[in-house]
Amino acid sequence: MTRPRDTLTLTGLRARGHHGVFEHERRDGQEFVVDVSLSLDLARAGGNDDLGHTVHYGELAERLVAAIERDPVDLIETLAERLATLVLEHASVHEVTVTVHKPHAPIAVPFDDVSVTIVRGRS
Repeated sequence: MTRPRDTLTLTGLRARGHHGVFEHERRDGQEFVVDVSLSLDLARAGGNDDLGHTVHYGELAERLVAAIERDPVDLIETLAERLATLVLEHASVHEVTVTVHKPHAPIAVPFDDVSVTIVRGRS
């Protein structure tokens, strides 16, 4: 089977989480921004105008926010893995790219953003 070239993307999804290695990050929380890009075949959905043949991005966004808001972890790498696993629960998704931004990371010098990006797919 060839890899699909179609992409569904959610950009700038925001949620408050309590992730980080420092006590104040766990206690106070901060905003995380997430981008996800799903690789899947959208021909059937586009051809028959049927939501059942794609990923409902509204429901996916709600599930991603809930995953960000629960169970604090130390690393944004771990959070990215959690989110990728959630997206891959959709059988139609062949690959997902997840970027987790931590724009308010505790860094002592001026910066705009820190992020990690992972790509995960089916084996």
